[in-house]
Amino acid sequence: MGELKRTPLFDEYAKYGAKTIDFGGWELPVQFSSIKDEHEAVRNRAGLFDVSHMGEIFVKGKDVLGYLQKLLSNDISKIPVGGAQYNVMCYENGGVVDDLIVYNLGDDQYLLVVNAANIEKDFEWMKKHAEGDVTIINQSDEYALIALQGPLSEKILQTLTDVNLSELKPFQFKASVQVSGYSVLLSRSGYTGEDGFELYGEPNSIVALWNKLLEAGKEDGLIPCGLGARDTLRFEACLPLYGQELSENISPLEAGIGFAVKLQKDADFIGKEALKNQKEQGLSRKLVGIEMIDKGIPRHGYKVFKGDTEIGEVTTGTQIPSTKRNLGLALLDIQYTEIGTEVEVEIRNKKVKAHVVPKPFYKREK
Repeated sequence: MGELKRTPLFDEYAKYGAKTIDFGGWELPVQFSSIKDEHEAVRNRAGLFDVSHMGEIFVKGKDVLGYLQKLLSNDISKIPVGGAQYNVMCYENGGVVDDLIVYNLGDDQYLLVVNAANIEKDFEWMKKHAEGDVTIINQSDEYALIALQGPLSEKILQTLTDVNLSELKPFQFKASVQVSGYSVLLSRSGYTGEDGFELYGEPNSIVALWNKLLEAGKEDGLIPCGLGARDTLRFEACLPLYGQELSENISPLEAGIGFAVKLQKDADFIGKEALKNQKEQGLSRKLVGIEMIDKGIPRHGYKVFKGDTEIGEVTTGTQIPSTKRNLGLALLDIQYTEIGTEVEVEIRNKKVKAHVVPKPFYKREK
């Protein structure tokens, strides 16, 4: 195994007591205090995450809109300058290359923020399908990224910038904002199910802002958070994770993110025909929420049964720190996906009762 990659913030982790793990080839903090405390801080106050391992790929040129319309499932023409949009990049069979966020920077230039484990794969895929006057540049190593998440995020961040943050709506951004004297791309977005902001910038600036934000938010209960809480938070909000809820074998329609698939747009995006057929013929399986009736925690990869019939498997599962509910997301045969349907999860060779429940498991109050 090669040496683990580290983000520009790595040297800061020890100051805050981080416990690091190997996450897709990166040495990243799984927790600073505890997953439970960090989860609770984000839901009720604020948490700060280092997500610098994410990838930043810039695409520009006069043919960029047509190119992205063919590459991605959502309607890129609907993104205003200063706006962002959730998107899916598909294979011809409707399976997923990656899910990502697209930022419209104006002047025929877009930023695609992709999953860390997929940076090289995505970049090669994008180059392979390039058409016309389009330039694709992978600048992932030149950026660091932190995410300030939670109901007190705006209050804390406002103390460090003159920009009126209340005017910045979800999935809007400003490309060059001064925060505590450092220039960043500031986006109202995140991956926790809470209000929050993501700050992209040059590595030294983001390292400085990590410390300045933690200092500014101290009295409001802001704490540094790791990957453990990031996963429980996104899971509770039922936000998909590539490699679990989405993959080359799981389509966006099966994963329940059909809102990001615009089959009616004119452009024949890669995978459109397969997804159109899937929709017309009806899904044979889909992602649902399950909750354990008996004791046990459903984990990724556990098989799900109805009687003696295997009907699917768990994609993500855990005990939610705040509510102690033992929940899972599971990809099940369509006939067993009605709310209330009783199923069994195989845990350590024993079948344990669960039932299908509504998702998301958490939705913040507006």
